[in-house]
Amino acid sequence: MIAMRDVALAYGGCRVLEHVDLEVRAGELLALVGPNGAGKSTLLRSIAGTMPLDGGSLIVAERALATLSARERGRLVSLVEAEGPVPEGMTVGDVVAMGRLPFRAWWQWSSHDADRAAVDAALERLGLTAMRARLFGELSSGERQRVWIALAVAQDARLLLLDEPTSHLDLRHAYDALTLVRSLVADGHGAVVVLHDLNLAAAFADRIALLGARTLLACGPPSTVLEEARLRSAYGIPIAVRHEPDGRVVTFVDRAVLR
Repeated sequence: MIAMRDVALAYGGCRVLEHVDLEVRAGELLALVGPNGAGKSTLLRSIAGTMPLDGGSLIVAERALATLSARERGRLVSLVEAEGPVPEGMTVGDVVAMGRLPFRAWWQWSSHDADRAAVDAALERLGLTAMRARLFGELSSGERQRVWIALAVAQDARLLLLDEPTSHLDLRHAYDALTLVRSLVADGHGAVVVLHDLNLAAAFADRIALLGARTLLACGPPSTVLEEARLRSAYGIPIAVRHEPDGRVVTFVDRAVLR
């Protein structure tokens, strides 16, 4: 679904990532983790086509990203950023309906039955049906986050890119959001999710990609990527890793070492 080869990315004239080789397959949830400033959001935007490459190649669905039109990208890739804009005067239903724009011709403003059904299903899936008529600008940060995810669900792109989807969400809604992403992956979608919580990444991701030192430090199953020496090098603090008998991986800051 995605193939990145020797990718380099620059921001503000400075290289933030280089020599990145990464693949994402259909039916897979890949978590991007790493310290602040490691380039996680920048990498996500490059996959979405909103951040140009500074080197290397990026293939999406067997086509070079640069050859895709905006409408074609919209049908293949859906990007949900951590802090999206606040549309003025739009209801929750209006915002979610924007996810159907890639499926309409530019002169079409009215929606079809398929569009309305997709929006209805997305609102229901995120528990937002009762909030459909509320103004988006009146929502809390957590509620807005759920609306952006519902937009991505309505868009029904093959690849879902989520930048910190659990920010502003309480434990219950964070669990629900990532469980929803896992259900989409089970349906054959691919997903790349930026997470700061290593334990959420370990619990929900098939593979974890750890960024740091301007490159991809490791990529693989949580049990292999979440290694104490590697995490200490990436984050600059001692992080303990515990492997549970059932295969789960748990990480925590080792306060004993900090003392």
